[in-house]
Amino acid sequence: MKLVNIPDIGDVQIVKNPRSRSIKMTIDRNSTVKVTIPSWAPYKAGEFFLLSKQEWIKDNLKPKTVLNHGDPIGKFHHLYFKPDEKVKTISSRKKGSELWVTHPQNLKHTQTEVQDSARKISMSALRVQAQNTLPQRLGNLAEKHGFEFASVSVRQLKARWGSCSSKQEITLNFFLMQLPWELIDYVLLHELTHTKAMHHGPEFWKIFDQALPNAKSYRKQLHSYAPYI
Repeated sequence: MKLVNIPDIGDVQIVKNPRSRSIKMTIDRNSTVKVTIPSWAPYKAGEFFLLSKQEWIKDNLKPKTVLNHGDPIGKFHHLYFKPDEKVKTISSRKKGSELWVTHPQNLKHTQTEVQDSARKISMSALRVQAQNTLPQRLGNLAEKHGFEFASVSVRQLKARWGSCSSKQEITLNFFLMQLPWELIDYVLLHELTHTKAMHHGPEFWKIFDQALPNAKSYRKQLHSYAPYI
């Protein structure tokens, strides 16, 4: 594996894969760019391919958020950075409602490796928060508004906040914990409405509006958020 730094894009991984027959590029949900090349190809081939795609990458990269000292993580945690001249490696730990990332004194908290550690522990905390909170909140809303569902699971989804299958199985994105409470309830009620209407036609919005008056007004607010950290 070779790491290449591209201005305005950042570090890009070039990885050799014996199963690859051509050069491929991916951008994951954290805006990490990776180029995969056949094992027989030189790394320079990956670099040339990467340079030829710079403008496309810039147009399609999500803006990377920088996690800072004191940031709230979901509803029940805050993130803190601790530079320490005595340590040589980056570590993280959870202490009650506090998430601590300790890093060497010579590293800034904005550097990629420190941010990666902070993002990892933050996502772990969000997952636990969601598992402990969302199923119960979904059940309360279902009981209050007369919905029924077969099951609920919490996991990381790439683009959606939630989903509901034809078998009334609801899946919720743990990044919901980053939303304001009213938008969390909007998403939960949206999926509950799908237990009665598996579409977005007039019937769906009629049922939805009965549970959440003027439900469409929340949709624009939700578009200003994205399921990543």
